Amino acid sequence: MDKQISQIISKAVEGGEITAPELQKLLSVHYLSEEAYLIQWAARKLSAAAAKGKAEVHAQVGINVGPCSKNCHFCSFAPINKVFPKEQVFSRAEIIEKALRFEADGANAIYLMVTANYKMADYLEIARDVRAALKPDTPMVANVDDFDEAGASALKTAGFAGIYHVIRMGEGVVTGIDPKVRLKTVAAAQKAGLLVGTCVEPVGPEHSIAEIVEKTMLAKAMKPVHAGSGRRINIPGSPLEVHGAFTEAQQAPITAAVKLAMGYDIPGHAGGDSSHFAMAGVNLSWAESGSNPRDTKANTVIGGTVDSRRQAFEQAGWEIVEGPSRLFGGR
Repeated sequence: MDKQISQIISKAVEGGEITAPELQKLLSVHYLSEEAYLIQWAARKLSAAAAKGKAEVHAQVGINVGPCSKNCHFCSFAPINKVFPKEQVFSRAEIIEKALRFEADGANAIYLMVTANYKMADYLEIARDVRAALKPDTPMVANVDDFDEAGASALKTAGFAGIYHVIRMGEGVVTGIDPKVRLKTVAAAQKAGLLVGTCVEPVGPEHSIAEIVEKTMLAKAMKPVHAGSGRRINIPGSPLEVHGAFTEAQQAPITAAVKLAMGYDIPGHAGGDSSHFAMAGVNLSWAESGSNPRDTKANTVIGGTVDSRRQAFEQAGWEIVEGPSRLFGGR
């Protein structure tokens, strides 16, 4: 056992703040090493303490598919990946039905996702209808393009409790988005009273430890209600496919190390969708329906269900929050 690794892990478990160099040290371990498993054990211990032993299952409804001008190379909506040549939009009735099904199945929060090209006015109109159909205490979370303070206020007025917003791996290089714009959106959302969830993703073999550290520290500085790390799921034929993808075993210690860096102040730790990740500290997962940027089907077949997500947590020994999300303002 590497003594320095052990000391960093002990520091995190005892409530100390992990520095960027310390996180870099944690991320440098081999994924099948003794240190990697200790990092995962510590992340699970820290997550359980921060969230009082509870896990949450949220659910996302993808409203539309089609070519998106941001052209993120890891996304099925990117024109470069040639998956969706024309825009398709689910009907209002279908969107509401999907949201209500997720709520009935026990999802703790409902997310509404659109591509960056989707008009904000249309999105807000749909959101108001979904908000009216859901139970008053079911939190809604927005997953939309960047916006200014006026947009943030409009989202709040439409009934959203928060947003999901990420400065992705390779942002500005394999995406058409300036990272500074992403940060401005987060600031606008928080000024309007919207809570923010984020993630260090999508991580692939080509990403350096330095970039993972950088994105983790940026995420932590946002003071989000949840943060985590997720691996990239390659779109067939995408420019990034040549790099391959991490296995769950390779991603798990990365996800765990990110949790240790986030500390006790961020109770929600997002990541993979299996019991493997749940054992490594993940206590937040998403079911998905409709469009999915990781899927080549307009109505996702890989998104998972609320029940499958709950079962993964239960198999890993987590209790599931019943009712509204605690992360987004529930009891």
